[in-house]
Amino acid sequence: MAITLTEGAAKEVKNIITQQNEMAEKNGEEAKKLYLRIGVKGGGCSGFSYSLDLTETLNDTDEQWEQFGVDVVCDSKSQLYLEGTNVDFKDEVMGRGFVFSNPNATSSCGCGSSFSV
Repeated sequence: MAITLTEGAAKEVKNIITQQNEMAEKNGEEAKKLYLRIGVKGGGCSGFSYSLDLTETLNDTDEQWEQFGVDVVCDSKSQLYLEGTNVDFKDEVMGRGFVFSNPNATSSCGCGSSFSV
């Protein structure tokens, strides 16, 4: 498994999925099976940026695994850049959000959402 979620990150993802499914049910829609998609996109102030999305779709190139009750998917190209990465969730006075600890990053920007290799 190239990418790991902390228990705190998984708990936050499960909360978000629950909220989205509750909203869907209030609107008369069915709850959906959602996956956490972790990836890398070109761009950002350091060359690449991290991406986290909820998706219903699995692609042929996706690796899939489960951690702390969260179904996670990542495409094979992103995994090359994210091998060994740990995703945590911080809820602190100065802000809250997901934090990536990527051992492959040679530098990252101040916001923590982009990196270079």
